[in-house]
Amino acid sequence: MVFNHFKADRLEYEGNQGLHLFKWDVQNWTGTDENKLWLKSEGDYSADQNIFGRADLQILYSRNIDTYWDFQIGARRAIEPERTFDAVIGFQGLAPYSIEVDSAMFINEKGNVLGRLTLGYEMLLTQRLILQPRVEVNVAAEDIQNRGVKAGVTEFEAGFRLRYEIEREFAPYVGMDYVEEASLREHQHSLRGVVGVRVWY
Repeated sequence: MVFNHFKADRLEYEGNQGLHLFKWDVQNWTGTDENKLWLKSEGDYSADQNIFGRADLQILYSRNIDTYWDFQIGARRAIEPERTFDAVIGFQGLAPYSIEVDSAMFINEKGNVLGRLTLGYEMLLTQRLILQPRVEVNVAAEDIQNRGVKAGVTEFEAGFRLRYEIEREFAPYVGMDYVEEASLREHQHSLRGVVGVRVWY
């Protein structure tokens, strides 16, 4: 049978006294247990600077290769900071101790390599109250001049979200993030509060 699943894992405001961002992390898949078509979009928008720090859209073919793991391959359209296309190769699944893993390697037309790794874990405090620690790292193998990217870690984000599931499909949350990123006009090292909602169906 063919199924469809949509999840807005993050629709949120993130900020402090000097920075105000709106972030999203949205995914949708259609397919069977073994073969799926995935759409993923992730990014942030700075209301203060009126710019997108980062925004992209991925379309992926996903193949189940193990009980808890999918291999994914496809393409990414980077909308900001540069409008470019990348090839994508990645793995998504559940590691030991129920750690959620979403990893991807991006290769542009010049052979430059970038990577993204996201780790998450859900701790059930009650049947409705859930604490979710989360880490995301973006890296570049070398300098990419046309994107303003330097080799090494281009963005690091670590924090937690405490959500309350009013319904399984609808859960507002609050949280904190420590972020280092070079995608905005000034390199940011900051602690930020988070308010958002998680939706799926």
